[in-house]
Amino acid sequence: MNAANKLTMLRIFLTVLLITILLFPFYMVNISFPTYMVGKIVVDSKYVLSALIFAIASFTDFLDGHIARKYNMVTDFGKMTDAIADKMLVNSSLIILACQGFISPVIPVIIVIRDTFVDTVKMIAGSKGHVVAAIKTGKIKTACLMIGLIFTFIYNLPFQLWNLDVSNFFLVLATIFSIISAIEYYSMNKSVIFEKGEVTENK
Repeated sequence: MNAANKLTMLRIFLTVLLITILLFPFYMVNISFPTYMVGKIVVDSKYVLSALIFAIASFTDFLDGHIARKYNMVTDFGKMTDAIADKMLVNSSLIILACQGFISPVIPVIIVIRDTFVDTVKMIAGSKGHVVAAIKTGKIKTACLMIGLIFTFIYNLPFQLWNLDVSNFFLVLATIFSIISAIEYYSMNKSVIFEKGEVTENK
């Protein structure tokens, strides 16, 4: 359990904390989060706290990879948990915000289907001894998602005061890049996906 892996585990813990804050019925235990007026917008501090947790967790995503590469701490356990932590953080946030009416459900549906498709491509390629590296469009997709989600958590402020829908702009952009990256992953690996394996006969 090196430093990079500890950061990844911290991201998983923060994700569980984030999900709890967003979904736990605090009213049942007589706990309420204060609300504030920003212009004509009613801001629930629960979502501001969620934005802070999400931002810290997102930063650990960059930090653990940087540390692992710089100090030669890349491990199979780290690769596996990093992928799990990323999907937990981003996809759970997308699904919850869609269910709570903050974003269109089309966005998480496309993102989850894309992730499932890409993970399947990587799994098939890996089973045949091929390593599928991250691509630029996938990284852009992730960055746009994280920016868009942070602004969604904070009610698109301060841009909402000027009627600039920055949060949805980044989320839609991320959705577009998710489709582009899925096509690129398929195009780059279709020869591997459809290559014939060796057939062995039982004698």
